[in-house]
Formats: sequence, C-alpha cells, structure tokens
Amino acid sequence: MPDDRPVVLITGCSSGIGLDGARTLARRGWRVFAACRKPEDCARRVAEGFDSPQLDYTDPHSIETALAQLLAATGGRLDAVFNNGAHATPGAVEDLPTEALRAIFEANLFGWHDLTRRVLPVMRAQGHGRIVNCSSVLGFTPLKWRGAYVATKYALEGLTHVLRLEMRDTPIHVILIEPGPITSRIRVNSIPHFERWIDWENSPRAGLYRNTLLKRLYTAKGPDRFELPPSAVSARLVHALESPRPRPRYHVTTPTRAMAILGRLLPLRAMDWLVNKG
Repeated sequence: MPDDRPVVLITGCSSGIGLDGARTLARRGWRVFAACRKPEDCARRVAEGFDSPQLDYTDPHSIETALAQLLAATGGRLDAVFNNGAHATPGAVEDLPTEALRAIFEANLFGWHDLTRRVLPVMRAQGHGRIVNCSSVLGFTPLKWRGAYVATKYALEGLTHVLRLEMRDTPIHVILIEPGPITSRIRVNSIPHFERWIDWENSPRAGLYRNTLLKRLYTAKGPDRFELPPSAVSARLVHALESPRPRPRYHVTTPTRAMAILGRLLPLRAMDWLVNKG
C-alpha cells in the first residue's frame, strides 16, 4: 500500500530539539526523515525506526544526496522542512578569527539556505509546503560572548523574513521558531569550536574569560532559570506544521516573549543595560 503519511525532513536530530521534534511528529503520524551530521547518529535514529539521511550543512554534496534519498523514498513528496542543526562558537568578537565566522555561517546559515533553495521547487511543483527555521531569542536580542552565534541568527531572521514576503504569492508557508533557554547539548558541543578558534589566554580579556565564560562553558550545572525541555519547541513545531493558518513566528520560553516585548518598548540604551545585567 502507498504510504500517505505527510513527510517532514528535520535536521540536527542527534539530540535536543531535533530529536524531540522527530519523535513528536512521528507519534502524530508523520513520516519523519531525521537527518544527522554524523553517520553514527544516523545509525541510532535508524535503529529507532526513522529514516535518517546523513546531512552536513557544511557539505553541499551531503545536502544534495540526503534530499535525493528522501525524494526517491517518497516518490518526490516533501511536505515540510524543519531547519534546526546549528552550533555556537563562544568568545569575544575581537578574539574571533574571520575564518571562524565563515565556518559558523556555513553551518548555521549558508547550508540552511542551500537546502531551502533545493526544496522550494519540490514544494512549488506539488502545490504546498512549509519551511520552518529554528532561530533563537539571540536572533533579535544580543548577549556578550555569543557574537558568532548571534550574527548567524540575526542573518537567519532577516533571510527568513524576506523569503516569507516573497512566498506570499505561493502556497508555501515560511515560519520562524524562536526558542529561549532550552535543555540541549549546545554548551558541550560548543567547546571544540571554542578550543579550535579562540586564543583566550592571549586576549586582553583573559581575566574575564577565566572568571566568567570558562566557568560557564566547562562547568556542568542544573538548568538555567526559565529553561524548558525540547518538548516546548516541539509543541510550537506541531502548530507550525499542522495549523491551517500557522503564525509567522513562535516565541518559546518566558525570556523570549519578554525580550520581544521589551525590544519594542525600551530605548536601545536601556536594552543594552538590561542585557548586560543578564
């Protein structure tokens, strides 16, 4: 019998938001292609019962191959894409090599754009589709030490907004999800990028690194205040994919909603003071 389940491709499914979203949608009757960057993570998703193509945003060939595998398996159908896989490169902007910035943009923006451009013709041809991009509260509210990640999310917000405007004459919905603090491995996963790129010991801010960022980066602790589990994002993802009238953007967690409101109400100097306090 033909498989008539709606089809979604989710990236970054090794853990966290991507994995919870994949499991949630599978329970709701979606055929989920739970893509991961590493083959061993793909193997774990396959053992769990998912289709799991290998997709590395920094490798255009893997993007092309993953999408080709999906379309071959579904007879050319793809109802939705959830762009999610990303990483952080912590460090002060003045210590961030330009090559590090190029590298994180490849993973957090350019690869997303590549995949999106490849799926748009599929969605146009079938007459429907939804593209959901996972941004962050850091896509509209900056924080110190996070310049590289903030830059990619600010760029993602702008690119997604323009794409949404341009797709208004098509049956394709373009949607942003903006989580705040969510339980994930992003802190642990950022450590190799920090160690590769940031020469903090020779920074004029070495003392600040030692007393602030290093402690936060290398010390495991309990959840942050207001931190929610990945299921909070999955709940918004379900609405974004299944509602007949999805919202253009979804704020997840109290800090995200608060910063969105304050950003409209407060002068810039007041916002700077507030985020510096945080």
